[in-house]
Amino acid sequence: MKLREIADRLQIQLDGDGAIEITGVNTLERAGPSEMSFLANRKYTALLKTTRAGAVLLARDFGPVALPALRCEDPYLSFAKALEIFYQPPLPDAGVHSTAVIHPSAKIGPQASIGPYAVIGPEVEIGARAVLHSHVVIYRGAKIGDDFCAHSHAVVREFCQIGNRVILQNGVVIGADGFGFAKQRDGSHYKIVQSGIAVIEDDVEVQAQSAVDRATVGETRVRKGAKLDNMVQVGHASVVGENAILCAQVGLAGSSHLGKNVLLAGQVGVAGHLSLGDNVVATAQSGIPGDVPADTRVSGYPAIENKRWLKCAAIFNQLPELYETLRTLKSKVMELEKR
Repeated sequence: MKLREIADRLQIQLDGDGAIEITGVNTLERAGPSEMSFLANRKYTALLKTTRAGAVLLARDFGPVALPALRCEDPYLSFAKALEIFYQPPLPDAGVHSTAVIHPSAKIGPQASIGPYAVIGPEVEIGARAVLHSHVVIYRGAKIGDDFCAHSHAVVREFCQIGNRVILQNGVVIGADGFGFAKQRDGSHYKIVQSGIAVIEDDVEVQAQSAVDRATVGETRVRKGAKLDNMVQVGHASVVGENAILCAQVGLAGSSHLGKNVLLAGQVGVAGHLSLGDNVVATAQSGIPGDVPADTRVSGYPAIENKRWLKCAAIFNQLPELYETLRTLKSKVMELEKR
């Protein structure tokens, strides 16, 4: 495809030769003369001098470059759209594999693809164009919208509700029992029936080996547009707000409430029964033991305001020297007191 055609498809500005043929998209380090690349993070600007790419996606306000450029407001977003021009994940043909087990009471919309050894239980409802890969299991009474995609070994438990355009990657479990036990006098733990459900709203993606637990009573809810990375745990009765991002190994204890556009970086832990306001950002490995107001950036454990944490971290690196100085001063004070 000619570069000018790509610019037209993406509706962005073209600088330079639009007649060159582009066959794909690649990184600045690996792109060849027939591939285009992108520069979203300016710390990689030096790579523009060594790249072999035939063209590059850049911000509108980026200075002149030696190779043809597509200029746009958001190079990373435009890169994502350009990638779709050259690659679409393969979709299986519609139909039901002979080894799939589907209960007669289940209702499945048109153009569905049900893969080998998939199991769909009683009273399940699934909308149009669903794709269930091999070994997916949908328990009794689950309700699922249109354009659902579940990869191998994903599970949707009993009576859970899933909206439209939801993607579950491999090994995801929606609606497993919440972690609820009552301690008895003899020290043993009495299991509390988890009678609630998990609700996944539209346009949510849950990535590999993550779990959204069902509530003890009521519901656990992941609101529309939220994205959960690999190995994320959403505890029972929690709420994940619209367009929230939960990165790898984030853990939410039960009854955590996250507002809109919250971003929790890798390995953040959130204690139970607390609230994070809209637009909260927690940097990697933060431990959050209390409520966090909206529009706040926190770090560390216990998590504190990010700028304060950075100052504390800088001081921590100097603790041995500061301790020696303190000991020296203390010794001098003690000598003065003896006189």
